Amino acid sequence: MADKVQNFENHGQIVPLYHYVTFGLLAVTFIGSIVNLVTADPAVHYSAALIVATHIVLTFVFFWSRIFALRAQDRAIRAEENFRHFLLTGKPLDKGLSIRQIIGLRFASDEEFPTLAQRALAEKLSEKDIKRAVRHWRPDTYRV
Repeated sequence: MADKVQNFENHGQIVPLYHYVTFGLLAVTFIGSIVNLVTADPAVHYSAALIVATHIVLTFVFFWSRIFALRAQDRAIRAEENFRHFLLTGKPLDKGLSIRQIIGLRFASDEEFPTLAQRALAEKLSEKDIKRAVRHWRPDTYRV
């Protein structure tokens, strides 16, 4: 991402080993564990059921670890953008802005940030609408 100029069209980040390989292996082995359970001899049915249960737990860990990391990052973004707004205007961000709106605002340049924050609140702009409204993109290359 460092070689390209970040903008609305390319700002999303995919980690292939996590999003494709890990999820793909998890999905394939989960399906395999279900096939194993269905076709298992009654003598090993309990072990086959434990393998399915283990895959269910791994699936929860896979998704919740991602969600927990993103929520922690969202909190950091809210604090950073609130501080940036305070530095630019002398006032904190309006409490009426949702976390999704604040996350969208992080891409706005300092020049347009306060005005776009007011507009986002007044017009109830979505995160995507806010990102589309940014004229001078401020890259965020640290998003996980």
